[in-house]
Amino acid sequence: QQILVLGLDGAGKTSILHSLATNHVKRSVAPTEGFNAICINTEDCQMEFLEIGGSESLRSYWKMYLPKVLLLVYVVDSADHARLPMAKQLLHQLIQNNSTLPVVVLANKQDLEGAYCITDIHDALALSDIGDERKMFLIGTHVAEDGSEISSGMKDAKELIGQLVLESQ
Repeated sequence: QQILVLGLDGAGKTSILHSLATNHVKRSVAPTEGFNAICINTEDCQMEFLEIGGSESLRSYWKMYLPKVLLLVYVVDSADHARLPMAKQLLHQLIQNNSTLPVVVLANKQDLEGAYCITDIHDALALSDIGDERKMFLIGTHVAEDGSEISSGMKDAKELIGQLVLESQ
């Protein structure tokens, strides 16, 4: 069972996945061309993450993988105010036909100056419009300097994702 990781290009999906996998930070600057798969083992479960690049040419693939996944992790760049409406639109399109798929939204780049706080991200993505039937979570994250340990937000995200995977098995 896979966990699908989506979001606009430049949101930080690859950096987040690497940080979750190693518990250490490695910033990735190259955009994902196509797909990136990572397996993460915890004491309780094995989690297989599939990241699909966020460039316009790759977004058409997003929906094809959605019906097969356990959980959607949607990454947004909290400091990219101009593209939040696009991130919102894509998220709502993705999940409109799947009312039970759990969604974890990671409001990434919380460490940047001008980054929206969690409440503003919640409003900008209109998360309250998504409905009450689904498990929906919003966590602020950031990937700090290379080599440092991951932030508490990243640890929370990893624990939450592991918990959701266990519940769905």
